[in-house]
Amino acid sequence: MIALSWACLHTPVGQMSVGCSQAGVARVRYGSPTIPIRGERGAATRSNRGSAAAGFAEAIRAELIEYFRGERRVFDVPVDYSPMAEPQRTVLTLLAETVGYGETISYGALARRAGLPVDPASARIVGTIMAANPVPVIVPCHRVLARDGLGGYSGGAGVEVKRWLLILEGSQPQTLDWDAGGIS
Repeated sequence: MIALSWACLHTPVGQMSVGCSQAGVARVRYGSPTIPIRGERGAATRSNRGSAAAGFAEAIRAELIEYFRGERRVFDVPVDYSPMAEPQRTVLTLLAETVGYGETISYGALARRAGLPVDPASARIVGTIMAANPVPVIVPCHRVLARDGLGGYSGGAGVEVKRWLLILEGSQPQTLDWDAGGIS
């Protein structure tokens, strides 16, 4: 297991935690990190201060705050894809590089773009990869939709988080109860 430096933030979709390695952001979790943060209130990192991992954790925290405020469309902190298996790394890299802010793609179209065979099983494979995405929001699995609707989302409160992110990015119309909420 790679040692990660963690940072936390409160967003309109709940608390999020980001874990970074020396190579970049490796984990994004809805909720608190999997490790206890001694005496800290969610804004600081837990790791060797001054390390590359700690620097990445603080940088991606700041970038996520900007994203949730509607001020950032692209993340600059690198993603550490090294712990991922090749098929997952290929599909997630392709997603991150080709489906931009405010855009969406279907599971099947992403499967075709990744060179998978044209059949229903390929869309399900992509769905499985999206459900296991270790860096949601940064690698935007919320932008991958079912042919006939939103599809699923395994982060936070599920499909409502996906809907909220798509409304933020402007690819879905705002609902009457949509609120940008607070970020810290």
